Amino acid sequence: QVQLVESGGGLVQPGGSLRLSCVASGSIFKINAMGWYRQAPGKERELVAAITSGGSTNYADSMKGRFTISRDNAKNTVFLQMNSLNPEDTAVYYCNAVIVIPGAYYGMNYWGKGTLVTISS
Repeated sequence: QVQLVESGGGLVQPGGSLRLSCVASGSIFKINAMGWYRQAPGKERELVAAITSGGSTNYADSMKGRFTISRDNAKNTVFLQMNSLNPEDTAVYYCNAVIVIPGAYYGMNYWGKGTLVTISS
């Protein structure tokens, strides 16, 4: 079984920063793209940022310049550095990864359970 476990969420004041981490564990042959999504109350889940195994990144427009995604392939970990946070960033942040398990021909999509980020004074 494959698991994604997020950490680093919490309560922070507007203008503050947080760093989220997500570790993938289990029966893993290869991890392709990894990414972060978020879902605010009453809204649909949306892409925050994604990163390929080679390090190419993609960001939602509203996160460009404020958020930075990175990964440590040796540790099967993806990070999200979030700066200049505002109340509109309040959401549950979910880790996502496309993972190839041993014996499989293609990768499958896996999700973490999410970590809550609350921006409030």
